[in-house]
Amino acid sequence: MNEHILREFEKLDTRIATLGEAKIDSPIRRTPMFDRRGQQVEKKFVHDDDRILAYDSLAYLKHLAPGEEPVSFETAGPRAKIFFDPSKLHCAIVTCGGLCPGINDVIRAVVLELFYLYHVRHIYGVRYGLQGFIPKYGHDLMELNPEVVADIHTFGGTVLSSSRGPQDPGDIVDALDRLHIQILFMVGGDGTLRAAHAICEEISRRQLRIGVVVIPKTIDNDIPFVSRSFGFDTAVQMATLAIQTAHTEALGAPNGIGLVKLMGRYSGFIVSNAALALRDVNFVLIPETDFDIEGDYGFLGRLEARLKLRGHAVVLVAEGAGQKYFKKEDLPVDPSGNVKSGDIGLLLVDFIKAHFKQRQMEINLKYIDPSYLVRGMPANTSDRVYCGFLGQNAVHAAMAGKTALLVSRWHGHYVHVPMQLAVGRHKELDLDSPLWRSVLESTGQPPLKNP
Repeated sequence: MNEHILREFEKLDTRIATLGEAKIDSPIRRTPMFDRRGQQVEKKFVHDDDRILAYDSLAYLKHLAPGEEPVSFETAGPRAKIFFDPSKLHCAIVTCGGLCPGINDVIRAVVLELFYLYHVRHIYGVRYGLQGFIPKYGHDLMELNPEVVADIHTFGGTVLSSSRGPQDPGDIVDALDRLHIQILFMVGGDGTLRAAHAICEEISRRQLRIGVVVIPKTIDNDIPFVSRSFGFDTAVQMATLAIQTAHTEALGAPNGIGLVKLMGRYSGFIVSNAALALRDVNFVLIPETDFDIEGDYGFLGRLEARLKLRGHAVVLVAEGAGQKYFKKEDLPVDPSGNVKSGDIGLLLVDFIKAHFKQRQMEINLKYIDPSYLVRGMPANTSDRVYCGFLGQNAVHAAMAGKTALLVSRWHGHYVHVPMQLAVGRHKELDLDSPLWRSVLESTGQPPLKNP
């Protein structure tokens, strides 16, 4: 077993912060259930000592010293006792960062769970991301109830709108205190996690009883300790349409090349899964593996050999691949502080055209970038179901007084992950995983490195 992985897991602190002891009986009723034989089945609440292993390898368990407890995550779900009095509770939901399929589904699930299960009547949507907390922007709150969110899951984007950019945590906590918000649900990715962590620290410094729960959102699927982020399944499905188009174009002309750029700033999960969904792709370029563009054994040399052999090629590239060809100091930074990736798609277009022009070899290159089409789509059925679970479990956690956490699905179970374990880190595709090995086998892609 990888010793580095062992050391990383041994350092994990998976304890979940709470605002205080939960003393109020949950309003969730113990509805009787009966099996096919007519026997009553007890509906059980989840306890904090219900745990899911962080690492489920037998080798990891054998590595533990006698009596040593394995690292585990707290199981998500409804608790018998809750911290907040629902009749007096004020909750807010904010969506931050870029768009992603399923945001509206999460909003809807949170609102319906709060309203119908916990009988919370004061639920507000914060408009335009964290700007909505800052008075100078003049964004009004949006009152949320079942009627307002009834059909929002049929639309892409977010009904609350979004924004990027750092806002002062102190100003945000001022607004939460001023508006009497006791629970804040934040839907967002890497930048949102950093902001949520800073907000939680400010709340703790002021000794306020305000809970913060994050529903992780990233179309790239690169948040640590999140098996699959919502919207990812829809993104892969939509990406396959672009690949189909690229394959059709490549077959439709002599030496046709279909080049598709997809999301994936730090990881190659979308391009890898999309490539396997159709198996019409010949080259997959991801951020996790190095490759050369020029040279006989680099990408261009291999592409030329492919065209001479088969007369067409389909290339799939993640936006964060090949960043060694860009100077970091020349790259722009978005308002959230994230360094934008250099445009590897357009760079490859220029290299491909120049290479084959020099070879006096006619090609027909079609470049497709469907990123915004994918981001703005409504969630598919699989993601909608997933968003519902995430929203429900976020509400259960918050009502129990838990804070500074994100809700995740891990090893097939919904769990609570401490926020600090995911802040500033990215999940990457393991090059020795079955996923990447399957990509290499299905594409026949050789190493793209010169000796």
